[in-house]
Amino acid sequence: MTQLPTPRGKLTPDRPLADLTWLRVGGPADWLFQPADEDDLAAFLRALDPAIPVFPMGVGSNLIVRDGGLRAVVIRLGRGFNTIETDGDHVTAGAAALDAHVAKRAAQAGIDLTFLRTIPGAIGGAVRMNAGCYGTYTADAFVSARAVTRAGEVVTLTADDLDFRYRQTDLPEGWVITQAVLRGPMGDPAALEARMTEQLAKRDETQPTKDRTAGSTFRNPAGFSSTGQADDTHDLKAWKVIDDAGLRGARRGGAQMSEKHPNFLINTGGATAADLEGLGEDVRKKVFQNSAIQLEWEIMRVGEPAPPEGDTP
Repeated sequence: MTQLPTPRGKLTPDRPLADLTWLRVGGPADWLFQPADEDDLAAFLRALDPAIPVFPMGVGSNLIVRDGGLRAVVIRLGRGFNTIETDGDHVTAGAAALDAHVAKRAAQAGIDLTFLRTIPGAIGGAVRMNAGCYGTYTADAFVSARAVTRAGEVVTLTADDLDFRYRQTDLPEGWVITQAVLRGPMGDPAALEARMTEQLAKRDETQPTKDRTAGSTFRNPAGFSSTGQADDTHDLKAWKVIDDAGLRGARRGGAQMSEKHPNFLINTGGATAADLEGLGEDVRKKVFQNSAIQLEWEIMRVGEPAPPEGDTP
């Protein structure tokens, strides 16, 4: 195996990734790197052979790692990247801080970032994917972010740099977001807490929160409003076109489209990544046949399929 730089953080070869994803599937990464801090991450990337692929991984909430694993250095931020600080109407959060924790800490300071409360994942992923809920997006609260480039340079990113769009940005491949600054309107902490409690109740009533899922499987077909702005409030929803195609509860191996919310892909137990991705592709095909709507994945799928039986990886 290729010799890698020696960091201060933890570097593990052939690290299985299934236990690091919400769906609990996937093969190993060639290497898993957990940097000690931003300087450690930057030094490692500067010294790393530019030909070696890098994959920044958050908390694995919106991810399918294929059964053959990842031929890359997977970078996962942990302790040291999860601080949350408030100042006036600004919140500065490490990329590994959970969205829900940021929403709660902000609310305690009277800052309204309540839209983050029910979004699975961490702030780094929220920025990268312009996560949103209830018609509000990360872009609406974004001030700036820090990132380490693939070449190991620490940079500050503006909204113009990222070019926020519906569920996507222009963050270059291999760049690792380490911190974000968000701003929200001020409000009464008790009222903000009550709103989040209401949101959680609504989520638990309508989504399979007790099951092993990765959040919404497909983007809503609407994508943008008539004004060109990101829009998640359009009547046309992914769950509705899946339901209309008769796919609520559809199964493949250990994978199932939720009976409760058919835009949620579930590992019912023993599913492989191939089961989950295969069922998703079945759904895309049948929805297109039924309504001529081409669903787009919201869950990221990475890595290689398992080698055929009898072959060695």
